[in-house]
Amino acid sequence: MNDRDSGAAPVAVLDVGKTNVKLSAVGADGTVAETISVPNPVLPGPPWRHHDLTKLSEWVFETLAALSRRHELAAVVAAGHGSGGVLTGADPDVGDAAALPMVDYEQPLPPDIRDGYIPLAGTFLDRGSATMHGATHQARQLYWMEEREPDAFGKARWYLGLPQYWAWRLSGVAASEASFLGAQSHLWNVAERRFSPIVSARGWERLMPPFSKAWQKLGPIRPELVRRFGLPADVSVLTGGHDSSLNHYRYHAAGLRDFTVISTGTWIVGFSRSTPIERLDEHRGMTLNSDVFGNRLGGILTMGGREFSHIAGSNPPTDDVPIEVLGRLVAQRTLAAPSFGDDDGLFPGSAGSGGILGPAAETAMERKGLALLYCALLTVECIEALSADRLIVLDGSFLRDPLYAGVVAALLPKRQVRFNLDAYGVAAGAALLAGHETREGPAPLALSEPIDLARLNSDISRYAADWRAVARAVRGNRDKFRNTKGNLHG
Repeated sequence: MNDRDSGAAPVAVLDVGKTNVKLSAVGADGTVAETISVPNPVLPGPPWRHHDLTKLSEWVFETLAALSRRHELAAVVAAGHGSGGVLTGADPDVGDAAALPMVDYEQPLPPDIRDGYIPLAGTFLDRGSATMHGATHQARQLYWMEEREPDAFGKARWYLGLPQYWAWRLSGVAASEASFLGAQSHLWNVAERRFSPIVSARGWERLMPPFSKAWQKLGPIRPELVRRFGLPADVSVLTGGHDSSLNHYRYHAAGLRDFTVISTGTWIVGFSRSTPIERLDEHRGMTLNSDVFGNRLGGILTMGGREFSHIAGSNPPTDDVPIEVLGRLVAQRTLAAPSFGDDDGLFPGSAGSGGILGPAAETAMERKGLALLYCALLTVECIEALSADRLIVLDGSFLRDPLYAGVVAALLPKRQVRFNLDAYGVAAGAALLAGHETREGPAPLALSEPIDLARLNSDISRYAADWRAVARAVRGNRDKFRNTKGNLHG
């Protein structure tokens, strides 16, 4: 068996984010050898703000060809954010192959589309989440397309999630996949493993291709792309999956079981397989997702990165927050009350009502320290809402500051908190799919222990109790916490 057949050769991973797109060569063990990135271009309407798939296609194919000349690739696999899909024609070679432009999910909806969609969306189990802001959900995007462009919609052949769109462009084989449809698409009932009622009610079954596993080989790269771009003809194209679900898979591939993973960036995203369905509360950012095996994943998400920026400011210091600054904020009870953005996050009714209580955070470093404290507290809320799992794994951008993991660990003394500094979790998980059926042992994984904040533990615990009381207060009642010292410790 050669390296290509055994899953030991490098894999090309296309990671399509909302803002940036990355193409990486990743080793069989999940180690990233090379990454190339480009902004994800967006064009104004009509008919709506949309991603420039034509420009991006040229970049993807040309960059993949260049990467293949430097690495002997065995496979290519795509990962993508859960709010993107493409309504396509029948031919992957006609232009960008889209029947209608790919919706930019962050734009506001026309009022009639917003209001008309709500009664069609089904129950929480049908949706897997609350109905979120803008054009977030794929079902809502399809509804918008059909209502505004019925002729073009009627001629479409497939509706493909982002990873499956790129797999189809590369291989010519259309597929659906459980982890992507299970990422708040509102198209897939994860609990019952069936399409949501809106699919049959609107006659969308004809757009949904057969299911494939995330690790399944759909075929080689199409001859037309081999000829035009010099792509290798012997590279397998895998189905691919949802980015956060692939990050979760990398821990599964490393042999972890019964754990909660929290990934941080623009979103704080948490997953646990042990979350009972009845524990999920759509009004607190909780979701019902799917892992790559089609099994339920209790989820939770809140826009932690955006909240961090609101508190820390647009240009926070690059240095780590000193523990003395953290201790001062805790001791003087400077609290950031949620939520600063236009989303409620974990606290219903809090959107846009965020503010600072107690003594002001005067310096840029104090503001960064307050933002770090706030996001660590959000993380603990996510963990406690999700599960009683003893093992907690943290990854993502917040870990650049060691105090973040330290605060989370200090507030969860009965849990085993560990963190992973690898910044390419999605790419690693996606690449590990190539060896899923041949891997003989756990994939390598290095987890670290947080710094010990023992000297601040009791103060941080009291601070956290105050913060929870403020965070859960009705917006109009927050003045009592601001003005009545008796409601605060110390």
